[in-house]
Amino acid sequence: MLYLLDANVLIRAHEDYYPVDRVPPFWEWIEQQAANGTVKMPLEIYSEIARATGLLSEWINSEEIKEVLLLDEEVDRTIFNGVIDRAYAPDLNDHELEEAGQDPFLVAYALNASNRVVVTKEVSKISKRRGRTKVPDACNTMGVRWINDFEFYRELDFRIG
Repeated sequence: MLYLLDANVLIRAHEDYYPVDRVPPFWEWIEQQAANGTVKMPLEIYSEIARATGLLSEWINSEEIKEVLLLDEEVDRTIFNGVIDRAYAPDLNDHELEEAGQDPFLVAYALNASNRVVVTKEVSKISKRRGRTKVPDACNTMGVRWINDFEFYRELDFRIG
């Protein structure tokens, strides 16, 4: 199984639960899972954190983390366009594409193989459509399994101590 992390998983972990400088075991666990090939992050999603500033950005931009965490593939444009058309809308305008951000990439990478799961902090909100479609709803439309961060920690048996 390959777990594809949404940027909000690491952002919220750092800001709310496991600050990089206060709970190093969490970040070592993420690194270990990435090195094992269990956890990856597509470049488009990785860049959302990498271009920021602060401790999380410093962590993710370190060469050892970047090397193990980045998913080593490019998006299949046919799959990506299918995600946009089916999960968002075939006629999105520029503003709506901007609202969707990098999320369609995450879903498209998950569709590249059958053993992939999207991990996100977003929650389903079916009333949000077009460029505002939430990751869980896009995943549901495309038949991609998704879980939240706490389900991810349980599935991979994350423990401190």
